[in-house]
Amino acid sequence: MSEAITLVLSPEERRTLYEAWKETASERVPPYGEYQLRPLNCVITAYASGKVVFQGKDAEVYASAFRKDLPSHPCAPEPEFPQAGSDEVGTGDYFGPVCVCACIVQESNLGMLKELGVRDSKALTDAEIRKIAPKLMQTLRYSLLIVNPEKYNEVHASSNMNAIKAMLHNQAYVNLSKKTKLPDFRIIDQFAPEPQYYRYLTHEKSVVRGITFETKAENKYPAVGSASVIARYAFLVSMDEMEKKYDMKFQKGAGPKADDCAMEFVNRYGMDHLPAVAKLHFRNTEKLH
Repeated sequence: MSEAITLVLSPEERRTLYEAWKETASERVPPYGEYQLRPLNCVITAYASGKVVFQGKDAEVYASAFRKDLPSHPCAPEPEFPQAGSDEVGTGDYFGPVCVCACIVQESNLGMLKELGVRDSKALTDAEIRKIAPKLMQTLRYSLLIVNPEKYNEVHASSNMNAIKAMLHNQAYVNLSKKTKLPDFRIIDQFAPEPQYYRYLTHEKSVVRGITFETKAENKYPAVGSASVIARYAFLVSMDEMEKKYDMKFQKGAGPKADDCAMEFVNRYGMDHLPAVAKLHFRNTEKLH
């Protein structure tokens, strides 16, 4: 059944959405339109007013990351334990790496997670992440992948962002399976329809299947929330290292402050060094020319 969802998104959110699916962009844009994207089972039309319309069978999948009207803990069946969950951080940031973590949570871990206040990393401050994540990493079984900007740019030359995310989630599960037996219940915070996710993995040597795909999973499943926190921590540590190396502060996100930061970096180090710190396919790069 076709569904239509209309949201009002900030300029930065519209940029993030465009970067994720720009390879599906239509050449023809409707009147007053900013862009139109056509990923699998959905048409996404962004307007200059800030309104964005998601229409199609999988409209909810594509809109979910930007919806603020959904409850954090909707009524759902009791989660299974043990459970494995994965999440990614950095895909909406112009500077820094993409980090993906998969981890396993036992029912016996729930008390600790509640005490630490574990939830979606976007709802926690950087200071809270730095305090909580090391304790999770000491206790939970996890696999962490960190793709620095230089490597990301190399891979992006032949794969779009969502394909990269799918490959990283899969590899995190593969690596975790080498450390310990994966639980039967595995969950990913859904960023693409399930068939599309596996299509991205067609050429991978090992593919972990039997995964549940659900939107807003980071707030429903402790394993996804924990993975989100660990991935965010890895992102922050990587940013610390970049800032120390280049002796400058790098802005998070992909908004005007990131534009200013990019200009400062290029003025100090030159365009040739930009691939080492930034994801070049973001629109921020175009503004430097």
